[in-house]
Amino acid sequence: MSTTSTSPASRPLRPVLPAPGELPVATVSDAMERFGVADGIRPLWRGAALSGPAFTVWTRPGDNAGLHAAFELIRRGEILVVNGGGDETRALIGELVAEKAKALGVGGIVLDAAARDVVELERVGVPVFARSVTPAGPWKTGPFRTGETIAVGGVAVSPGDWVLGDDDGVAIVPAARVDEVVAATHELLRGEGDRRAANRKLVPRD
Repeated sequence: MSTTSTSPASRPLRPVLPAPGELPVATVSDAMERFGVADGIRPLWRGAALSGPAFTVWTRPGDNAGLHAAFELIRRGEILVVNGGGDETRALIGELVAEKAKALGVGGIVLDAAARDVVELERVGVPVFARSVTPAGPWKTGPFRTGETIAVGGVAVSPGDWVLGDDDGVAIVPAARVDEVVAATHELLRGEGDRRAANRKLVPRD
């Protein structure tokens, strides 16, 4: 097994980010010219939403030793983002892992892999986004890496990047572009509001 993450104290200060659900993922993606959406990664229940800086894990498919190592370093509000190779044969998390994440204040979990215990995950309340669901449990032998740039759903994710998710899926915003993208998203939302107002004034033709 291996890990390359720095300690919490040595990581840079996190920017202030919009709250979960404050900005629609679809509009944020529009603000990034339709880039940044993690393909095939979906919420495991309706209404799940997350927003926070990424803490990254790259693990061998079907193995969750790296997730447990990440819990020794992750900070409150960070999003655990895992490249599990897109494997759908083994669930990397279930109820017990979600309870641990909840106790540590983790802001959510994004898996390019599978999860299980869907009903219990919703009860625990940690937002979980994954590629699929399977009852089969994981291996716990490694190898893994933490704190490196990874790929999730075809999108590069570096530690500290803004990760947001809602019913539509997950988007990743590079840390250096957060202010720009937030401003562009608000501008798009204002335009959408104007179009909604115009739509309400439409009348059918006889």
